[in-house]
Amino acid sequence: MTVLAVIVVFGVLVFVHELGHFITAKMTGMRVDEFALGFGPKVVSCQKGETVYSIRAIPLGGFNDIAGMTKEDNNAGERGYCEKSIPKRMIVIIAGSMMNLLLPVFIFWGVFFFDGVASPSNEPVLGGVATGKAAEKAGLMKGDRILAVDGKPVTTWAEIVDNVRSANGEITIDYERDGAKNSVKLESAYDEMYQRNMIGIMGTSITTSVGFFESAIMSVQHTANIIVQMVAELGRLISKFSGDGLAGPVGVVHMTGKVAEMGIVPLLNFTAFLSLNLGIINLLPIPVLDGGHFLALMIEGIIRRPINGKILYGAQIAGMTLLIMLMLYATKNDVTRLFLGG
Repeated sequence: MTVLAVIVVFGVLVFVHELGHFITAKMTGMRVDEFALGFGPKVVSCQKGETVYSIRAIPLGGFNDIAGMTKEDNNAGERGYCEKSIPKRMIVIIAGSMMNLLLPVFIFWGVFFFDGVASPSNEPVLGGVATGKAAEKAGLMKGDRILAVDGKPVTTWAEIVDNVRSANGEITIDYERDGAKNSVKLESAYDEMYQRNMIGIMGTSITTSVGFFESAIMSVQHTANIIVQMVAELGRLISKFSGDGLAGPVGVVHMTGKVAEMGIVPLLNFTAFLSLNLGIINLLPIPVLDGGHFLALMIEGIIRRPINGKILYGAQIAGMTLLIMLMLYATKNDVTRLFLGG
């Protein structure tokens, strides 16, 4: 299940990203020699017109082999990338990330229209328990009705949240399960992201059916809200110079498998979330990322000549080094969280 989910999810994200580059390259008159999913040796390939379409052995990313990326390598004449105007090159560079930002709109549109829109219920009933958190360790389960927190009776979900937030250390939870009343003690933990005490519980939700056009509007709004939250969280991490919240490939693969076990709708929502992450990260002005190439084109437009090749190469090496360091740090976080209990 995990392997299949990872292949499908990452395959879709990479395909959509590279499709953005491919379509805009064709639209702007560039020659695309190959459209590939993955790297390494070709597993399957076919040629249609001037372009080879291939799937390669290593399922990590993909690429478009656009002719004439530099003047020295241009064998496509006016159809080479380097011969096109700066605005056209900008469109091609930015299109991949834009497709990743657009994909979630269609995913949420489909989910809202076919599955309905879930809104939080104020019932004091557990809709889920986070794996490895205090509530699960204490034996709380989905469907439990919370009766009291630290001896204070609760009748709404909001009261549960408020009482857990104000608790300090050990918390006593009284609950009802299958008509039987029980009580457990557990330790709350302060969550840096949400800046409050949490025990790893989620409330229930109420699902409402929505129409075709209403779901379209809601999908755009929902996508925009998530983008704003992601950008704010990225800004917080950068401002605090902290990478504690970063997840690397190991963590993402693990989460994908866990979400896949929950069903198709959660997996679709998670795919949309990853797509937005990929789009936003790729827009960062770091050399080797789309945002870095876009910035280089802006500089080229300002100085009215291509950036010196040695300077550009040095910047790309620095950018690649930074990304490798971030990936190693994120992988360290993954290993700590998943295997060392950190």
